[in-house]
Amino acid sequence: MSKEFGVTPTITNLSVAFYMLAMAIFPLWWSSFSETLGRRTIYLLSFALFVLFSILSAVSVNIEMLIVMRLLAGGASASVQAVGAGTIADIWEPRERGRAMSIFYLGPLTGPLLAPIIGGALAQRFGWQSTMWTLAIYGGLVLVMILFCLPETLARPKPAALVVSQPREASDGGGEKIALSRTKTTESVKVHSKKAAAFFKKSFIDPLSVLLYLRFPPVAITVWFAAVTFGALFVVNISVQATLSQAPYGFSELIIGLFYFPAGLGYFLASLLGGRWLDVIMAREARKAGRYDADGKLILLPEDRMRENIWIAATVYPASLIYYGWVVEKGLFWFVPCIGLFTFGASSMLVFGAATTMLTEFMPKRSSGGVAVNNFVRNIFSCIGAIAAQPVINAIGNGWLFTILGIFAWVSGYICVWTLRKKAPEWRKSMDAALNQ
Repeated sequence: MSKEFGVTPTITNLSVAFYMLAMAIFPLWWSSFSETLGRRTIYLLSFALFVLFSILSAVSVNIEMLIVMRLLAGGASASVQAVGAGTIADIWEPRERGRAMSIFYLGPLTGPLLAPIIGGALAQRFGWQSTMWTLAIYGGLVLVMILFCLPETLARPKPAALVVSQPREASDGGGEKIALSRTKTTESVKVHSKKAAAFFKKSFIDPLSVLLYLRFPPVAITVWFAAVTFGALFVVNISVQATLSQAPYGFSELIIGLFYFPAGLGYFLASLLGGRWLDVIMAREARKAGRYDADGKLILLPEDRMRENIWIAATVYPASLIYYGWVVEKGLFWFVPCIGLFTFGASSMLVFGAATTMLTEFMPKRSSGGVAVNNFVRNIFSCIGAIAAQPVINAIGNGWLFTILGIFAWVSGYICVWTLRKKAPEWRKSMDAALNQ
């Protein structure tokens, strides 16, 4: 692609970076619209737009058009992350939500890892445009499945009975007739202007209010923890592409795509096992504290999800970053970095699953908004990582880049976990009071 458009790899990476930037911003509106229009309506609209912009990406005639179309495609596809988590919260109880959320998270996490394998094979055989056509076809298939197979999951309040009263006046014949009211043109314009302003505010300004959730420490800390991890994922992805295509490795696009498989396998295993582990931990902590409701069911708290599982994850994934950075810096045998990629995938999945589930439970009636904030911050981090990774690798190498990133992730992760375990119950009570006002 860089050769065809005559640009540097850093410029080409902007198509990925701005795609992620769009996925950070657009969920704020998708999640807000889904709370009023319903989940299914948003899925149908966003996937139709995704198909359109993927087709336009495939026929792009220059890098500028490609970047813009990929940005719009990213914005369209961004609905799934925020609205999808809301769908999970709609249909799963908290005691089973950890496993459900982990399975749901397989999509956005294994996608970036399996896509290079498929994309590498397509690009090598048919050219980069074939990847965009494949996305369009895939989006169309998903659109059809949503249309015929996915019901609405958002519970809607029962409409109140409307009682319409009309002013009446006595007629000469002793009956009654409806009094006619006249509205001046200027008053009518004012009424329509107020309605238009209210619609604009509700549609375009109010969705930004979900960013105010970051004023609550449990939300801000959880989002930060997940965002640092997600940003690291995209630095790893750029490094794999940039490093393994050069000496001493010199692999083809197809072979490089296969190097994303170890992390994908880690995601898959951690998703299957980590979600169950998380639900077991939640039940254990509730029983240990003797928290039962009037019906004898366990009372589960969001902060119970940050126990030994998160300490292990917050230790292993930064260590995996440092390990991977130095083994590829030294050009060791190709299987050696695969070990680090696998452990990074498994441990980071534990972070993503726990963080997303906690956000839906910190704000049970605003689950889509909480996840939208998480997507906003983490995709900004991934955008920064996608832009900065290549120049930093060129400047200081993989070893020092991932050492710095790993130490930062270690320190910030430990601080986040310790703070949440210590302060979350107190903060959650004040947050519940503020949200219920």
